[in-house]
Amino acid sequence: MGKLLRVNMSRLDVQLGALPEKFEGLGGRALTSQLVFDEVPPTCEPLGVYNKLVMAPGILGGTGLSSSGRLSVGGKSPLTGGMKESNAGGTTATKLARLGIGALVVEGVVEDNRLYVLLINKDGGELVPADELKGLGNYPLAKELRRRYGERVGVISIGPAGEWGLAAAGVANTDRDGAPARFSGRGGLGAVMGSKGLKAVVIDDSGAQKVSVKDPATFAALCRELHNDLVANSTIQGYGKYGTAGILDLVNELGALPTNNFREGRFARAGKINGEALYQTITQRGGAGKPTHACMAGCLIKCSNVYPDTNGHAVVAPLEYETIGLLGSNCGIDDLDVIARLNYLCNDLGVDTIETGAAIGVTMESGLIPFGDVGGAEKLIQEIGQGTVLGRLLGNGAVITGRVLGAKRIPTVKRQAMPAYDPRAIKGNGVTFATSPMGADHTAGNCVRGKNQHSPEGQVTLSFNSQVLMAAYDSLGLCIFLGAAFNPKLDHVRRLVMAKVGLELPPDYLTQLGKRVLQAEWAFNQQAGLTSAQDRLPEFMLEEGLPPFDLIFDVSSAEMDAMLESIQRDGQ
Repeated sequence: MGKLLRVNMSRLDVQLGALPEKFEGLGGRALTSQLVFDEVPPTCEPLGVYNKLVMAPGILGGTGLSSSGRLSVGGKSPLTGGMKESNAGGTTATKLARLGIGALVVEGVVEDNRLYVLLINKDGGELVPADELKGLGNYPLAKELRRRYGERVGVISIGPAGEWGLAAAGVANTDRDGAPARFSGRGGLGAVMGSKGLKAVVIDDSGAQKVSVKDPATFAALCRELHNDLVANSTIQGYGKYGTAGILDLVNELGALPTNNFREGRFARAGKINGEALYQTITQRGGAGKPTHACMAGCLIKCSNVYPDTNGHAVVAPLEYETIGLLGSNCGIDDLDVIARLNYLCNDLGVDTIETGAAIGVTMESGLIPFGDVGGAEKLIQEIGQGTVLGRLLGNGAVITGRVLGAKRIPTVKRQAMPAYDPRAIKGNGVTFATSPMGADHTAGNCVRGKNQHSPEGQVTLSFNSQVLMAAYDSLGLCIFLGAAFNPKLDHVRRLVMAKVGLELPPDYLTQLGKRVLQAEWAFNQQAGLTSAQDRLPEFMLEEGLPPFDLIFDVSSAEMDAMLESIQRDGQ
């Protein structure tokens, strides 16, 4: 069994012990959600003393499997009011796994409004006063902490937005280059971290032992086979060249690319911000720019990139599809340089680019600034950093921003902004947005590569199956993009887990694992007061036809409710 590092910020106490036996076989999202379900009162104040922040590497974290080093961060969301798990790549999960830490639980609240850094190494953990770091953005913060504690440490941190308790605040993780740009961005968990008085976690895995694998020969053989499949897969090869932006043309063709606050599904200038434009810009400028980049050691997908300015100096890494969609086409902006600059500002402040892009979109909808106003968009993000009233509205997400400014079209579910897939044109994603316990979140069950996207038929089943599988992947610590090669060989993945943990697992192990996760999350949300009324898309998407195909979201609410009820019955 792994270890549990429990940090009580009220008592400034750090305790390292064994994970309780009941958590055996759990990791990542399965472990964060179960710990939150067991220990957090569902009706508690998200930024209060009773909420907890839980971090966990996946079951396969720290092993030699490609793209298995994602970190899950969980707690009660100040944005949705329900259970939240948000995961990210980078180096931190692998370092925790190498130290044998199965979960980090941060509880309590610092009483004197001071800030602390948690240092973790092979001997345990220690809280260090860090008031001098107040107000620092994620980039200078990571640089300073690596200067103090060594270039090889991993850093989990928050920017000023997290310190201020803004509901769009995320948790940053450093990548292999030390950049704090791998975000557990969704749901406001950075605000939960800030409410505890924790500015950063520094992980030094020097002297750590190799992650234990019960059957190393079988594990290595299965890894080789799955890795060969990855390298040969055409979809994976596309990610390596174009990054996540490679999906933009498909989404635009489907009429699902958010444009001008989800008013249209096609962006006329999409060719200026798509994967090809991104690739050409990076390769032509050279310098620090890299069209292909791995955020974690041993990743064969390499979907990341380093975006350079005209002088070849790095601006941000990575520039991803969701950011391009929400800060770009959704705001009527067609300039990759501008989007990259906005991305950097969001990362430094520590706010989710999806939530921020949606908030700017509804600000433009309200008429405060026009769509396509590049200077206005940048000024709005700067206002977040300045802590102005308008900035704090934006930093608390699209719903609060829209309500205060009088916008009637707010693209959210459970108060969380939609990612860059209009659900009227990709209806499987609409089901995921509506029914996932996470709120509108594509990573909870992305159906973008499904069939008959414009038809309501079969979309509930497609979404349900995707949500179950993604919950399992999140629990294993696996990148969602592995699915392109791994989904046809799920039994190989099951056998990989068996070789890792040394337990016999049933043929439907991944399905059972995914359902268990969803059942705990839905049960928590019900106890928190979320009902089927929150499992719905915005009303305008049910009535307002989306150009160019004049689509509405017409998947049956009764069918979605029946799916949820069936999952919940299975867990009783």
